[in-house]
Amino acid sequence: MIKKRFFKTKDEVEVTFEWPQADSMTETVAVSGDFTQWQATPMKLNKKKIFSLKLRLPKGGQYQFRYLINGSTWENDPGADDYIHNGFGSDNGLLSTHSDH
Repeated sequence: MIKKRFFKTKDEVEVTFEWPQADSMTETVAVSGDFTQWQATPMKLNKKKIFSLKLRLPKGGQYQFRYLINGSTWENDPGADDYIHNGFGSDNGLLSTHSDH
């Protein structure tokens, strides 16, 4: 799940990435995208059993991303704004930071 917070006075958007811990087998979740140069950025598990990470991204952009589960399984966010073929036989999620999304 993705939550976006737009600021009236800033040219950036606070984006919160969330992935639920479905079971005890999910030990680590990281978000990876073109905004991290595809480096896996670890998410923290909170008391509600949800992995989350807040980032600030430039307003008016479009970014590809995926979640890396347990360091080996790639997943897309069902709440992504759209999806795009990634050239590896699957899709990446698209995140838009345009204020009309």
